[in-house]
This record gives sequence, C-alpha cells and structure tokens, in this order.
Amino acid sequence: MNTLALQCRTKFLTAGAALLCALLSLSNPHPAQGVDMYEAAPNSIIIGGDRDYPPYEFLDKDGKPAGYNVDLTRAIADVMGMQIEFRFGGWSEMRNALMNGSVDVLQGISFSDDRTRTLSFSPPHTIVNHAIFARRETPPISSVEGLRGKEIVVFRDGIMHDYLTSLGFSNNLVMTDTPADALRLLASGKHDYAVLAMLPGMYIIREHKLSNLVPVAKNISTQKYCYAVKKGNEELLARFNEGLAILKKTGRYQEIYDRWLGVLGPPKVAWEKVVWYGVMLLSPLLLILAGTVVWSRTLQKKVAQRTEELALEVTERKRALEELKLHQDKLIQADKMASLGVLVAGVAHEINNPNGLILLNMPILREVYHDAEEVLEERYRLQGDFMLGGLPYSRMRSEVPCMLEEMQEGANRIKRIVEDLKDFARQDCAASTDLFNLNSVAMAAIRLVDSSIRKATSHFKASFAADLPLIQGSSQRIEQVLVNLLLNACQALSDSEQSITINTSYDQAAQAVLLTIADQGSGIVPEHLSRLTDPFFTTKRETGGTGLGLSVSAGIVQEHCGSLQFDSAPGQGTTVTLTLPCIRRT
Repeated sequence: MNTLALQCRTKFLTAGAALLCALLSLSNPHPAQGVDMYEAAPNSIIIGGDRDYPPYEFLDKDGKPAGYNVDLTRAIADVMGMQIEFRFGGWSEMRNALMNGSVDVLQGISFSDDRTRTLSFSPPHTIVNHAIFARRETPPISSVEGLRGKEIVVFRDGIMHDYLTSLGFSNNLVMTDTPADALRLLASGKHDYAVLAMLPGMYIIREHKLSNLVPVAKNISTQKYCYAVKKGNEELLARFNEGLAILKKTGRYQEIYDRWLGVLGPPKVAWEKVVWYGVMLLSPLLLILAGTVVWSRTLQKKVAQRTEELALEVTERKRALEELKLHQDKLIQADKMASLGVLVAGVAHEINNPNGLILLNMPILREVYHDAEEVLEERYRLQGDFMLGGLPYSRMRSEVPCMLEEMQEGANRIKRIVEDLKDFARQDCAASTDLFNLNSVAMAAIRLVDSSIRKATSHFKASFAADLPLIQGSSQRIEQVLVNLLLNACQALSDSEQSITINTSYDQAAQAVLLTIADQGSGIVPEHLSRLTDPFFTTKRETGGTGLGLSVSAGIVQEHCGSLQFDSAPGQGTTVTLTLPCIRRT
C-alpha cells in the first residue's frame, strides 16, 4: 500500500472561519437543517450530504444524519481511524460548500465527465438508476425522448438536471431544492413529469403517501454513485478508496448495502442458487475435491503453525542474544515490517487472481463488441442516434474500443505492479551470495513507488550506465534501501515542478558501483546531516516518521560492505550517493 499522508486534515476551521460562520448566520438567521454552524473539531474531516435524499442520505425525525451513505462513511472512518463530522443541507448548497472548502468530501455524487473538471471521484460505491415519474392519469412514456415539449420537474444541480440540460431540455425544466419537493409538486397536479433516482423516488412516495404517483419509465439513465473531493485533494480521496476496499473485502459493505438498498433495490442475480444447483448436480465429485482440499489445508496449516512456532523460538533466542545491542522498539518495528511484507504478498496474490480473469476475458469482450458493431451501426444508420449504456451511441461507438484498450492496458499494468510487490515483499532468508545488477534493482524500486513519484514531481529522470558489473548480496534488501531513498526524495519536494533524478555509474579505480538520487527539495540543515542514520532520529515526527528508515537502510548497506553519503544544504535539495563493491572484472 502507498503511504497516504492525509494532508487535508490540516485544513481546519480557524478563527477566520468562525468569523465567516458568524457573518453567514447573521445574513441567514434560519440556516438549512442539518448544516453545522459551529467550528469543526480539530483533525475532523467534514462530510457533506443532502438533507433529503433517502434512502442514501437524509436527516431523520430527530434531525440526525442517516442512510446508506452515512453508515458507509462511518464504517470507512472507523476502519481507517479518521475523525469525521457530517454537514447536511440542500444539494446545491453542499456542492458550493465543497468548492469553497467548507466541506472536504461529498459522500454521494454521480460521476460525469463534465464534473471531473473540478472534482476527483472515487470508484463507485453503488449504481443509481433514474426513472420518470408521473401521475396515474398522465399518459405513460417509455424513454427520455417522450419528454419533448413537456414540463419536467428536477431538483437543482442534480445529475438529471445536468443530463437533461445536455440533451437540450433546458427550457422545459422546473427546478426544486429537493427530490421530495419535486414529487410533492407533481402530486399536487402541477407540471407533467418528474425525473429523479428510482430508489429515492419510491422511498419518498411511500413515506409521504403520494399514492397518485407511479414510475412510468424505469432505468432511463444509470449513473455511477461515488465519493468526490475538490481537485487537488486526491490524497484524502485515496484514504476513502482504501477504506471502501477494506469494507468490501471484510463483508461490512454488503451488510450496509443490504440494510438500506437490498430491499428497495433491483433484484440481483441469485448466484447462491446457481451454486447450490451446481453442487447438487456435481455433489460426488465436489465431496471428493472438498475432502482433498480440507486435508491439504489441514496439513498446510499444521506445517505453517509449526514453522511459525520454530520461527518464534529462533526469534526469541536471537532477541536474548542481541538484547544488549539492539533497542527493543527497533525490534518491534522490524517485526511490524515483516508482518506487513507477508500481508503485501498475500494481497498481491489475491489481486492477481481476478486480474487474470480480466486479462483472459478482455479479448473475448473485444470480439463480442466487434461482432455486435455491424448490427449497432445498421440500427444507427436506419434509426439515427439511440441510447447505449445510458449514453448516446454516437458517442459510445468511438469510446467503447478506447475503453476496452484502456482496460487491457490497465490490467497489464496491475499485473506488472503485483509482480514487483511480490518480489519486494518476499522474505529474503538466504545468505547474501546472489549476484545481481543494480540497474535492474533500481528499475524495480522505481516501479514500486511510481505512484508517489508521479504525485510528487512532473520532472523525474532516470539514467542507467550500460554494462555495470554485478554485485554480490541480497537484491531485495538493496531494493528496500532504494525504495526508502526514493520516498524520502518525494517527501522533500514542495512543488511538482521540482525534480528528482537517479543515475548509476561504475568507478573502476574503486571497483565499485555508484547510484545517486538527487532532489530539488527543502534540503537538510548542517546539524542534522551527521545524525541522519541514527535510530529513531527524524525531522518528520509530526507526520508519522519513525526515524528507522535510514537507520535500517544504513545497516543493510553496511552488511554489503558499502556506504551511504549525503550532500545537502537548506533550500538547495539533497543528493544521496550509494556505493557498493562489485565483482572484479577479469
């Protein structure tokens, strides 16, 4: 996992913000229900939500935030150790609050290409289907085109507002502040149709007993429902992405989904029944296979348990022998890092399996689309434009091939990253007698921290000397050193225009291979240079630094009979030179 320093937590409401809130309260003595008009607690992340969008998010009878989005956000905050506060109001008001910085995250917003110009979106945490609602006596329609020339009620700044405007319905739209207002207006006999999300519409009709309203066209548009932050706040978004992934892995996400959306939502494919019938048909074979798997797993578990016991005994003996030399906190940290390596390797394996399915199925999907393209083009030629996947076919005909190509490239990139993670996380228990090329190790380290490099700088350059002699030792441990040095260089930059360079060379006179990493960051004050490799010495304590990265790296380099040298001055960047003895050329 990439280190995600939650910089947005420093965006606290100061005394100036308190004054602004006071001025706002004077100009509007009746603030929107659910919007906190007091200063946020320190370290809190402010979550914005719609006060009347059930069952996704709304204020309950006691004025408390409730709904699917609220429970999901609380679960993410719990698993990620974040402190949050909810602020609810009108949807348009919350959109503006995100843009002016008084709200950090919107927990439920539909994705659109137009919105990506100002917002960054998470992967969708659910899919929202939209429908057309009408009074029972109103003539039914079956598609968006049937709305031409009709009066359409939508709520302001919602995705259907944007969608219908893009289709040329601007002059037909009647705006309300909330979906409930839209349906109440329609139920009272005014206007022709209302367009909004299916679940909130059905929920509001049921709760407010608007029995004269029915959905006349379902699933007219399917939208991805995501978390969103203002452009530039991607690190905070990454925390929510990570928390959402954990919830899906542990099953808590499904519990929340079933509690709020499972009953009202569209029926899902009954995969459990499919599996059950398959088991009944193939039960003899499955029983044999199951017995084999259980027996194998039992043996593996016993071997792993015994191995763990032996490893623990060896570790305890080593601790007893080295207790006078090593600090207890350093051993605890090393144990944590070892556990993290095992976790990374396991996660990498789990990612590889579904990614392999993607790589296997992508060529088939391409063939399917290629075979269907002729039929789609014929329909387009005869009938004109039509909707495909919620978007006009005239747009999808050029985008689908690109999307399939991007998916293929993305899956291949995932595969490469996973392989690098598995190599990096692999326990290196063998003696340091392997021969390796420093260029290959440097390239693997760069791939591992590629995301951090791209976030930190737009000017990264790597230069590798040709025909370097081989080095004897542990490639994984040297790779660990390079990852540490590259991450330190990224953290030293304050502007993406500052650069990071890495290059390798061969010193024939010293019979050594050199690697230098230079950054244009903040630099290091002279009094700190001599203490950089001391255990637990760090200048980044407030951001979670432990002071063990360079200390452990220096120890690894010493084990390889090499050296680390630092050249730096405040405001002028830092250059780190790694020198390792190589195999003498004959």
